[in-house]
Amino acid sequence: MFIIDAFRLTRPRDAPSARQAVLERQLLRYCGGYRQKLGKVGCEKMSSNLDQIYMERALRLALRGQGLVEPNPMVGCVIIREDYDNTLGLEESSQIKPNADASVEEEGDALIVGEGWHQRYGEAHAEINALNMAGDLAKGATLYATLEPCSHQGKTPPCVDAIIAADVKRVVVAMLDPFPEVNGSGVEKLKAAGIEVEVGVCGDEARELNLPYLTRLEKKRPWIIGKWAMTLDGKIATRIGSSYWISSEEARLRVHEWRETVDAILIGSRTAMEDDPKLTVRLPEGRAPKRIPTRIVVDSGGTLSVFSELALTAREVPLLLVFGPNTPKGKKEFWESKGAEVLVIDAPTHEQRLLLLLENLAERGMTNILVEGGGELLGHFFDLELIDETRVFVSPKVIGGSEAVVAVGGVGRELMRKAATLRNKKIEIVGPDVLISGRVNY
Repeated sequence: MFIIDAFRLTRPRDAPSARQAVLERQLLRYCGGYRQKLGKVGCEKMSSNLDQIYMERALRLALRGQGLVEPNPMVGCVIIREDYDNTLGLEESSQIKPNADASVEEEGDALIVGEGWHQRYGEAHAEINALNMAGDLAKGATLYATLEPCSHQGKTPPCVDAIIAADVKRVVVAMLDPFPEVNGSGVEKLKAAGIEVEVGVCGDEARELNLPYLTRLEKKRPWIIGKWAMTLDGKIATRIGSSYWISSEEARLRVHEWRETVDAILIGSRTAMEDDPKLTVRLPEGRAPKRIPTRIVVDSGGTLSVFSELALTAREVPLLLVFGPNTPKGKKEFWESKGAEVLVIDAPTHEQRLLLLLENLAERGMTNILVEGGGELLGHFFDLELIDETRVFVSPKVIGGSEAVVAVGGVGRELMRKAATLRNKKIEIVGPDVLISGRVNY
């Protein structure tokens, strides 16, 4: 899970009305539980109205869809009425499923009458889940959505039609959806129906939330997460290639939790040969993963061993081998007979093949790719400024040796002032290791 910013609530600059004061106390109670459960998510700046507080709640709800909704965006929705008071505690209300009735008592203040999030790709969108919970109480209510409601028929009907039919009075949208079949048309349809619409509340935070989705739309490639574990002196293996284990058991569990949220795990041929990884998702206590990511090996020469863990599990877990133009004849057919998919990219340089590969993966609908090494492959990605996010474990160990394998190879930067930096940084202790994560600035 990524971090948008520290959650902050401030009282409006203007003196609040009695209703506003009650409402703030309710929201502090509700949002506190989400803060602990879903991580710190919040608008960086608070204005004099409460729209941003409700949008923050919607952003937290949206995060629940991470790893389940892609290639769709994560979306959350909250519906309020100002003439009711919420008599449900957080734990009780958060367990109400879509289509269940939300029992309320009128006490003259505000109530969150419906809320929801996009729970799984192909299923109901956040707005529909929230409207189903609200029922007749949606009439005359205000609806908060972290992304513009859809206006087209996809796997589900248009959300704007349901909002209009529910006779919602006002809709607050964090950001427009740049998807070509929406891109402002949802907002225009709501306005044409006489619904008051406001766009931009927590817009920066909503964009940060869905950067992987936006990257695929705008850059025609997936969001790339660079992951590695290294020693204090920046090594990922000794001079003879020994790397088991640099990181702790706790850190390795965290990696498996990351794997279940991405579309694919990508490594180079050298890592496949020296580490012989399975690249599967293995969770404790028999927990089923959210998804099964495709395992991708960039293997320009077709050198993957038929006895490798990847090869032996090719029929059980998706395996995509990426060959170059000079791969020996017959390799493609051989690996396809073993259950792997083979993609041959006919480009002369490694960098060109990487760019074409990412374009191909985006066309398949892949949104998040976890690049797990090795150092040379990570170096190529950094040289091309393709790494969008890093998740790096630093182990309190020192290997030493000028021939030991460094974490990031490639050409690298000539000048320190041109070094890539991190924003939205987070530092966390995981077992004996330190996890440093953040978004990359070039």
